[in-house]
Amino acid sequence: MLPFFTTPYKDELLYSSIARYHFYIGNIDTKDTLEELFNSRSVTSSIEIGSNFSALVQNIGENYSVENLLADHTIYPYYSPFLSKKRQLEIINDVKGKGSGIYPRLGMIAGGICRKSGLYYCSQCVTEDIEKYGEPFIHREHQLQGIEYCAHHELKLKKYIKNPRLVSNCEYIRFDKRKMDMDLTSKTKHDEIAILQIKLAKMAYQLLQISINNFSRECIKLRYRTLFREHNLLTLRNTVRLKKLYKAFELKFPKGFLDKYECSLDINDSYNWLRIITRDVNRHVHPFRHILMIYFLNHDIESFFLVTPDQGPYGLGPWPCLNKASIHYMQNVVNELRIKRDYYSKNPVGEFSCSCGYVYVRKGTDKMNDDRYRKNSVKEYGEIWRTKVKNLHKKGLSARKIAELLDESPATVRKYLLKGKKTKVNVSETQETLIERYRMELLEVMRQFPNYNRTDLLTEFRKVYRFLSKYDKEWFNANVPAKKKMVQVKSVDWNKRDEEYYEKIKKLYDELLVLDKPVRITRSIIGKKLDIFRGIQKDRVSKMPNTEKLLNKITESVQEFQIRRCKKIIDLLLRDGNPIYISQIKGGTRWEHFKEIRVELEDYINSKQSNNNPS
Repeated sequence: MLPFFTTPYKDELLYSSIARYHFYIGNIDTKDTLEELFNSRSVTSSIEIGSNFSALVQNIGENYSVENLLADHTIYPYYSPFLSKKRQLEIINDVKGKGSGIYPRLGMIAGGICRKSGLYYCSQCVTEDIEKYGEPFIHREHQLQGIEYCAHHELKLKKYIKNPRLVSNCEYIRFDKRKMDMDLTSKTKHDEIAILQIKLAKMAYQLLQISINNFSRECIKLRYRTLFREHNLLTLRNTVRLKKLYKAFELKFPKGFLDKYECSLDINDSYNWLRIITRDVNRHVHPFRHILMIYFLNHDIESFFLVTPDQGPYGLGPWPCLNKASIHYMQNVVNELRIKRDYYSKNPVGEFSCSCGYVYVRKGTDKMNDDRYRKNSVKEYGEIWRTKVKNLHKKGLSARKIAELLDESPATVRKYLLKGKKTKVNVSETQETLIERYRMELLEVMRQFPNYNRTDLLTEFRKVYRFLSKYDKEWFNANVPAKKKMVQVKSVDWNKRDEEYYEKIKKLYDELLVLDKPVRITRSIIGKKLDIFRGIQKDRVSKMPNTEKLLNKITESVQEFQIRRCKKIIDLLLRDGNPIYISQIKGGTRWEHFKEIRVELEDYINSKQSNNNPS
């Protein structure tokens, strides 16, 4: 074991520590230093990670381990959360030995982006390091691919004058403060891309602080799935809506940003990086692109790793049985779940089938633990439930009381009680006997359920109803509820209504345009204010061509309303002779939406100013 080794500073690259060791030990030939540290004179220097860690740890002392050096003094944590468990183990084995497979496994050769050709530093970090330690050192966060700013001081990184590619492959470069640009006066105002790059640099630094053993590609995908589901980017089959994702992703970033950082998207390429990151394919994606995805999903690294991994819209089974007639009520015994999509709301609909025959339905996703015990309807009650209803009825309980005990509606209980009372026809009985018996049965049903009309009786007591209506028609018509009279509906004069609605809507439109606080002009607000909401729905307005044409012309999309509202603010500012600032005209429009209409608003301002100043 060596009597001395330069203790690495916080976030210092191992490469930098070895360079400082070589300087302080006084060796002239670098291969002598390699022999002392690695028991080999043929080790190749590596800036990002390195190799032969087992020999190095054995020589520099018990305070170090392979995992410790890899996690705290290499850029490996930048990559590790996005690697599979298998590949993580392979890389740890690689660094222990000759490390021949490290960089291909990381994807730094085939999939590397924004590769750096030298060593980088932050002038402010160098100044602080000299004040604190008496010397500068190489920070690992400054060497990350895709990162151009210091996460701590928000300064653009500078390239060190000495290039590792132009020296021997076994030499370790030590920072010399005499050869470094320490000027801090060149700090300029950050543009939109610089502000974004600083945010990404901070996220990259957060990645370096994450334990290399806590996360892997497998759990990252489940967190992505949770957030995709929240953004309505996931289908019921857990596939991503790629076209919608492409469009939203590109709008999130400034124009030209993705091209500049080698992250442009080709929707026709079946292996473009965004498609790979959303699918379970055996390929890895560069961590900088993962950072872009996490940023797109409105998270930083710390909050992203707190996201609960996706377990589907209803969590993991088994699920509780909600059959109050069953002995396993509220116990997690339901193993069968079928998920469909609601036709109108497009929300998931789960059908939970229990072994007791009870099948209940729940609409929408589970958002809280108590949602597991929620049901919207029951598709099948099962024999256990029906038997319980019959037994409670035999004990003299009313349908309403049974419904309270079983958490169902009285109408449902009555429906199943009626089913049990249906009488099978005995072919040997004469017609007169059947008429007499069916009369008594029908009168008993109408006594129990006085609110039933003819349709209810036909639905629940079909055989008796049809028999009496055919063979005992006079008695039947005299005793069953009378038929409801059809209400005559006056025909509508659609031409007259078209003229009336047209004038009303046109007048209201003029009033809405001059409101001090603009409102979005929609069919809904027009219908509510004029009390004609039902009359201008699509099935009716098509009969009023002038009204329909006017509505199509004046109703606004969200973006059209945002533009009109911003233009109103611009007009007021120009009228008062005030200077125009983006923060003023943005109004209540969110930034990501404002970026989409900004160019049109700038053109509007220019045209207005040109008209006011023709010279």
